[in-house]
Amino acid sequence: MDSSSPVLVLFAQSLLIGLSIAAPVGQIGVLAIQRTLDHGRAAGLATGLGAAFADAVYGAIGAFGVTGLIAWLLGLRLWLGLFGAAFLLWLAWRIATKPTVRRSTSHAPPGTLLRFVSGTFVLTLSNPTTILSFMAVFGALAGRAPAASPWAMVSGVLVGSALWWLVLAGVVGLLRDRFDERWQRAVNWCSASLLAGLAVWQLAQILS
Repeated sequence: MDSSSPVLVLFAQSLLIGLSIAAPVGQIGVLAIQRTLDHGRAAGLATGLGAAFADAVYGAIGAFGVTGLIAWLLGLRLWLGLFGAAFLLWLAWRIATKPTVRRSTSHAPPGTLLRFVSGTFVLTLSNPTTILSFMAVFGALAGRAPAASPWAMVSGVLVGSALWWLVLAGVVGLLRDRFDERWQRAVNWCSASLLAGLAVWQLAQILS
């Protein structure tokens, strides 16, 4: 058997983990859909990539077994969760109060894509559920992985997560021109309500 096979298998397993953690429609999914409808596929993909990079960071922490950093992050769960919930509420308010735009001519202004990436990167890092998911899954995988394979785990989860956001932005982008201003306003309000609801749920989880 080729010596690289265990690494390739681990990469595939990590890719599926990244895909499965990214796919459920949470706060990043809502943001990616809303921004794709407002500004096009590039904006939706940039939003998702911020989450993918954050997933890779937590994957690296779990894969390399940085126990001190893991303990420190778990100790900050409350504050990270409070920050994430406040950020979600702010995003919900911004979306609910923003004016509608003409979809046919609306594209993300220069510098906006980088802001979308950095914003969802920070938001994903502040999600306690993401911390616990990656610590548990990658800690288990790393225990039976070849010594040279942590980077295969990290790259696998990054590719898997990014693949989901590429597909989502592409599919939503195909439907973009079918939404007039009335539908745009409804989507914005629904997105804002979902984000606010997710913020409240996150607060309830960390304070219970």
